[in-house]
Amino acid sequence: MLVHQREAVVGRGLLILLMLITVLPFLSLVVTALHPSGTYPEGISWPHSPHWGNFADAFRAADMGKLLLSSVLIVLGVVPASLLLGTMAGFAFGHLRMAGHRVVFLLFVLGLTLPFEGILTPLYYQVRDMGLLNTRWAIILPLIGLFMPFSVLWMRAHFVNVPAELSEAASVDGASTWQQFWRIQVPLATPALSSLAILLFLWTWNQFLLSIVLVDDPTKRTMAGALGAFQGQYGTDIPLLCAGSVLILLPTLAVFLVFQRRFVSALLQGSVKG
Repeated sequence: MLVHQREAVVGRGLLILLMLITVLPFLSLVVTALHPSGTYPEGISWPHSPHWGNFADAFRAADMGKLLLSSVLIVLGVVPASLLLGTMAGFAFGHLRMAGHRVVFLLFVLGLTLPFEGILTPLYYQVRDMGLLNTRWAIILPLIGLFMPFSVLWMRAHFVNVPAELSEAASVDGASTWQQFWRIQVPLATPALSSLAILLFLWTWNQFLLSIVLVDDPTKRTMAGALGAFQGQYGTDIPLLCAGSVLILLPTLAVFLVFQRRFVSALLQGSVKG
């Protein structure tokens, strides 16, 4: 009994330590953003007169309205397409088991092992040859392809565990494969789909490297990608830079707070199923 209590105390202590390590940088960012513009705050010190107007100044200076619209358009281009293609491919690999599915599935698994930075140079030349440089399509299309291996593996993990008797019963009733997919399998896959959608949204919204390499116009990047241009322009104004960083983080923080249970479920589901 004493051993279990000691383990519980140590576990809670580690969780508290991890929470502090996670929260302190964000807290430092917010506190620094409240200092007078042009100053150089040291450490985490609450200002005598918080300058809440720094957030409004950063919003106007970075043209956050256009950045927000650009990020939303990119997310709407990436997430639904990745969900649709990943679900259909996951259904084919996990439930239909078509001929040669093991070899093709292995290729998707190998896609997860490719370092992102390693394909950036050939990706740049390919996007350039397609005439898509400095457009949102230069971010949307590569992200759909880069997210596909994970999306397929995630959805396959769900469909592998769906009883085959459901499809057999639907076939007896005269349902085609397409009808089985949309009317039976997709409704059952709602938890997996919603979890995958949250992860894809967070990854797309926080996309930085593709944005700064393939798109020169900051107003056509994601909000995270536009931070590079904002930093170059206001890099010496630390409070204003921190205020802009907080504004960029707010949407993902809001999504996490609203869907935190689903987010945790998404991480656990991916590690348990298979």
